[in-house]
Amino acid sequence: MGTGQAEDTERSVSVDEIFRHRSLEDLWLVVNGVVYDLSRFAPDHPGGTAVLLQHAGRDATAAYSEVHSMSLIKTALPASSRIGVLDRASVTAEWAKPPPGAEGSSRTRNTGDKPPLEGLINAHDFEAAAKKTFSPKAWAFVSSAATDCLTKQRNRSAYADIILRPRVLRDVRDVDIRTTILGHRISAPIFCAPTSMGRLFHPEGERELGRGCQRLGIPQCVSTSCSFPLPEVMDAVEAEHEEIIRTQCGERAVVPVFFQLYVDKDRRKSEALLKMVRERGVKAVFLTIDSPVVGKREADERVKADKNFRAPMSGAQAKNDKKGGSLGRLMGSYIDASMTWQDISWLRRHAPGLPIVLKGIQTAMDAVKAMEVGVDAIYITNHGGRSLDTAPATILVLLELQKCCPQVFDRMEVYIDGGIARGTDIFKALCLGARAVGIGRGFLFALNYGKDGIEQFVNILTDELMTTMQMCGITSLDQVHPGLLHTGAVDHLIPGSEEHPYAKWRPKIRSKL
Repeated sequence: MGTGQAEDTERSVSVDEIFRHRSLEDLWLVVNGVVYDLSRFAPDHPGGTAVLLQHAGRDATAAYSEVHSMSLIKTALPASSRIGVLDRASVTAEWAKPPPGAEGSSRTRNTGDKPPLEGLINAHDFEAAAKKTFSPKAWAFVSSAATDCLTKQRNRSAYADIILRPRVLRDVRDVDIRTTILGHRISAPIFCAPTSMGRLFHPEGERELGRGCQRLGIPQCVSTSCSFPLPEVMDAVEAEHEEIIRTQCGERAVVPVFFQLYVDKDRRKSEALLKMVRERGVKAVFLTIDSPVVGKREADERVKADKNFRAPMSGAQAKNDKKGGSLGRLMGSYIDASMTWQDISWLRRHAPGLPIVLKGIQTAMDAVKAMEVGVDAIYITNHGGRSLDTAPATILVLLELQKCCPQVFDRMEVYIDGGIARGTDIFKALCLGARAVGIGRGFLFALNYGKDGIEQFVNILTDELMTTMQMCGITSLDQVHPGLLHTGAVDHLIPGSEEHPYAKWRPKIRSKL
């Protein structure tokens, strides 16, 4: 199963020979120019045999690459499954056609309706373009949220209720939005939040997100549910960095990549992942703590999942059942719901030397607990409203921390995501103590246009942020402060303690009938 010079000595296989092997008992197909014998593997294919039979005797590269990384087939099959390489001289127009029924498998609904990138001037335009062009399943997956989607809506609307207090007659000609995150210098207080299944939105998925982030000088956080193995994402990031140095003729540090961890019920799998994280130079581990189970995302449940989807790092496989086809629920069943605060020490043992960020803080009480256990940063998030509906909007949690435990801002870095779609939103989060903001859905909408779209999306937000800073009379991020905001419209929503203000009852052990 070697490459390069080894391929030159492999048997060249004609399309006529390949096409003769089209039964379940004798099944050959081509992926990326290599001919494989899947006869023994086909009955156990997690996505079922139908898709294999559909492409039997043909080139399955397009269908395969929509749901798998190119490295998977090389590592999942024994060397004996590799027959040889495709004789490209024997390829005919008829053989190269997609098999019957495969023509509609594209991840986009209608690429002809996609607006030109140069016509998109704000984050909402990217979302509208995605809604028009993503496949029904891709749109359902990215746009869905828990039950009635109230938290998703409030994440965004809460920002509108916080008022700016501009200051005037200041010299604001030169603005600097550079900052640091966990000691790493970054070009803007923005990072790409961890998201799942990036290949639903672009053939290169998280690899392309990484390239765009390197161009921009902002961090990417790679999810356990990434559609590529971590090494393939890191390879793309490092190659992009080398290209930047080559074309710009100067040295520039690699922008940090972080890793988001869902802890597996089989801890050995998570421990192996963490070993890989350390070996590939990831700079921090973001431990997700707000999703011990997966929320009910009804829009995603209503659209059937492609059973071929598989997350290479978690091993989770898409399927459909009586509840529906939600990718999050069906592919998140491996997550360990028994995690407690005591498990932070387990994570430290298996990620020695790496900063630990707790992702999913939603109350002041848990922020204080995080500070007490000594993590490096906390991440205020409610999973974009995808976990627990009617959980508080994240910007309100940031206000709760300022009200109830302001000391955490001196002890840890604080990040936030949820509903951020304007430079003014970023500015408000920074004024309330956030070091940087994560954006998830917005990056996936921008991924619709590849790394050029990612670059334009972020540049739009940073332009808006700089304009907001100038209008408010400041020129660098060390000048942001709460006095630039008026929060009176939401202050009544901010709890003052762990206790309810007047309901004082406590649960009692009830006798069993």
